[in-house]
Amino acid sequence: MSFDGRLLSGIGVMAAVVEAGAFSRAGEVLGLSQSGVSRSVARLEERIGVRLFHRTARAVSLTEEGRRFFEDVRPLLAGIEDATSLAAGAASLVRGRLRINSDGGFGQFVLAPNLHKLLSIYPELEVELAIRERPGDLVADGFDLAIRFGEPQAASLIGRKILETRVLTCAAPSYLERFGTPTHPRDLANHECIQYREPLTHRHYAWVLEGPKGGIEVPTRGRLTVTDAGALLAACIAGHGIAQPLELHARPHLDAARLVQLLPDWAEERFPLFLYLPTRKLPSGKVRAFLDFALSLADWR
Repeated sequence: MSFDGRLLSGIGVMAAVVEAGAFSRAGEVLGLSQSGVSRSVARLEERIGVRLFHRTARAVSLTEEGRRFFEDVRPLLAGIEDATSLAAGAASLVRGRLRINSDGGFGQFVLAPNLHKLLSIYPELEVELAIRERPGDLVADGFDLAIRFGEPQAASLIGRKILETRVLTCAAPSYLERFGTPTHPRDLANHECIQYREPLTHRHYAWVLEGPKGGIEVPTRGRLTVTDAGALLAACIAGHGIAQPLELHARPHLDAARLVQLLPDWAEERFPLFLYLPTRKLPSGKVRAFLDFALSLADWR
């Protein structure tokens, strides 16, 4: 089969629509009118024989056939981009927009304060950080990757463990001045403990303190329950009570003495961080660059 440049152009327009979420916004990026984008997508649909998008007055979304097609061609587009960048010089290999889907805690406390390091290495890279409760459909939503704490839940995503971080027991100095410092996990039953409820499953996290000889699940009480890692830290720093944040989130506040780690001999419980990709195919240069960057997070534990 001879090379069809119009087919490649149509796939590029499709990718722009997926990323922009609308024909009009894709047209602005590509320098085309909305009708021009619509005609290009219609020609592509006619060429491959499937409907790619559901179109309504308010939204555009991939059909199931469109999602499968885009999942197959997206790595090929990234490969073309990488090949073009490589021909232009190795320094420009990592370029373009990288769309990251992250939970609130990791996005707020780790990624946002440190992404400037990645961007300083790759001046032609742009990053869009989206805070989402769920990874969702990475292909249909146009994300390059997702990053989440906890064991993998979605079998359709390709997960790679980046690191493990400890679960710490912490309180503010002001709280300890008023109510004293617990010296054994059993003492927590007599303290105000900030409860954390997982926002998706609505499950309260149990307080498990792991020591060198095993773990203890401690019954705790508390009048405040939160569903967000930022709210958990803010309430703890304000002196409301004792909390169990992740070390990766809490470390700057511990170093600045805004928080005090309690029961350090009972801090062996660990929580994994996974990076998810939408396909098993070879990732693009910008995704590989972020993967290397994410692996360096292990040094921040």
